[in-house]
Amino acid sequence: MTRFDYDLLTIGAGSGGVRASRMAGQFGARVAIAENYRIGGTCVIRGCIPKKLLAYAAHYAEDLEDARGYGWSLSGAAFSWPALIANKDREIARLSKVYTDGFAKVGITVIEDTAKLVDAHTVAIAGRLVTAQNILVATGGAPVKPAIPGIEHAITSNEAFELPALPRRILIVGGGYVAVEFAGIFNGLGSEVTVSYRGEQILRGFDDDVRKHLHDEMAKKGVRILLKSTVSGIARRPDGTLEATLSGGKHPCDAVMVAIGRAPNTARLGLTEVGVKLDEEGGVVVDRFCRSSVPNIFAAGDVTHRIALTPVAIREGGAVAMTLFGGVETPVDLDDVPSAVFSQPPVGTVGLSESKAVEKLGKVDIYKASFRPLRHTLTGRDDRTLVKLVVDAATQRVVGAHMVGAEAPEIIQGVGIAVKAGLTKAQFDATVGIHPTAAEEFVTLREKITR
Repeated sequence: MTRFDYDLLTIGAGSGGVRASRMAGQFGARVAIAENYRIGGTCVIRGCIPKKLLAYAAHYAEDLEDARGYGWSLSGAAFSWPALIANKDREIARLSKVYTDGFAKVGITVIEDTAKLVDAHTVAIAGRLVTAQNILVATGGAPVKPAIPGIEHAITSNEAFELPALPRRILIVGGGYVAVEFAGIFNGLGSEVTVSYRGEQILRGFDDDVRKHLHDEMAKKGVRILLKSTVSGIARRPDGTLEATLSGGKHPCDAVMVAIGRAPNTARLGLTEVGVKLDEEGGVVVDRFCRSSVPNIFAAGDVTHRIALTPVAIREGGAVAMTLFGGVETPVDLDDVPSAVFSQPPVGTVGLSESKAVEKLGKVDIYKASFRPLRHTLTGRDDRTLVKLVVDAATQRVVGAHMVGAEAPEIIQGVGIAVKAGLTKAQFDATVGIHPTAAEEFVTLREKITR
C-alpha cells in the first residue's frame, strides 16, 4: 500500500485553506499547509479585515461632525495615517499568529515556501518533494493591472494598505467593490478622490437601483466619479507627482490605484501539466464538492473563480474536509449568498437583482423605499438610505433584498436567512418591525413600484 507523507497537503494559507486544514487535522488527518507569504491570506493580511478597519477610520470624520447636532462640542481632532497603519499592522499580526497557533494545536505542519505540483500526488517545495494522498489548491487571487504605459507607477489594493503617507489626490481606476470601497476610505480620511470607470455605472452586476443610489451618495460626499472613462497611460512628473491620461484629458494626482478586478493565482503551480482543468480566466474548474478534473485534487476559495467572498471560501474549505475526512460527502450551496460592499455608505445584498430576476422568472413585483435616516434629522446631513425587495410575481417568494445605507451589511445578514428560507412577501409583511430602525422598512414595504 502506497504511503504518502500526508493525507492532505493544502497550498495556500488563506481563509479556505486554513478552514480545510484545521478541520482535517481535527478529524485526525495528517496535514501540511504550504504558504509563500504570510499566514492568513488576502482576507486577513490585505483584504477584508484591514479594509474594514480603514473603513471604520474613514467614517469618524462624519461622526465627529454629526456629534454637533447632538449637543457635543468637539475641537482639536486630528488624523494620523501612520498611527492608523501601525495599529492595523499590529492587529493583522495578532490574527496571523492566531492562525499559526491554531495549526500547532492540531499538529498541522506549516511549510513556508512556494509549491508546485509535479504529479497528482507530489509537490515540489522548499527544495524537496512532498507527497500527499489529497491536495487542496487554495491560493486565492490577485489584483490585475492593465497593460498601459507607466503602469509601474500605479498601486493596487495590496500596496494601498502600506502607503507611507495619505495621498492628497488619488485616482482610482475601476468601478467594482474594491474601487468604491477605497474611494470611500480615502475620501473619508481627507484625500481628493476621482474614480475613473469605463462602464455605464459603478458596481456592475449589482441591482441597478443600488448602483445609481450609491453613485449619488458617493458624489454627495465629494467623490468625483467619471463614467465611460478610460486610462491610457500614467507618467511621473518632474515634481514627483503623477499625471494620468484619461479619455477626457490629463489628470494630475499623487497616487493612482488600479482596481479593475482580480485573477485566480494559478500560474506556475503546474496545474495544467498534471491534468487540472482551468477556465478562461485561469480559475480551477470544480464540481459542487470542490473536486477538480483530477479526482484527488480539490480547490476552494477565489482560485475557483466563482464567488470571491471569504465566507464562501471558508464554507468550501470546510466542505472539502468533511468530504475527505468527516465521512460525509458535502456539496457547497452557492445560491442566495449574501454579500456586502463596505463603501461609504455601505451596501448589503442577497439573492437576485431586479434584472436577473426578470431574466430568470419573467414577471416580478418590486417594492422599494428611499428615506432620510432618523439620525440625520438632527445632523442636517443629506444622506438617504435605499431598501428594495424583488418578489417572484407568481409565487410571491422574496427572491432578492438590497440595501444601501448605514449598517446595511449587518441588516442584510438577517434578511438573508429569510431569502434563503424562501419566505414570501406575505411572511415579510406579517413580521412586526422594530421601531425606529432602518431595518423595519423591509417588513413595512407595501406599495409595488410601477415601471
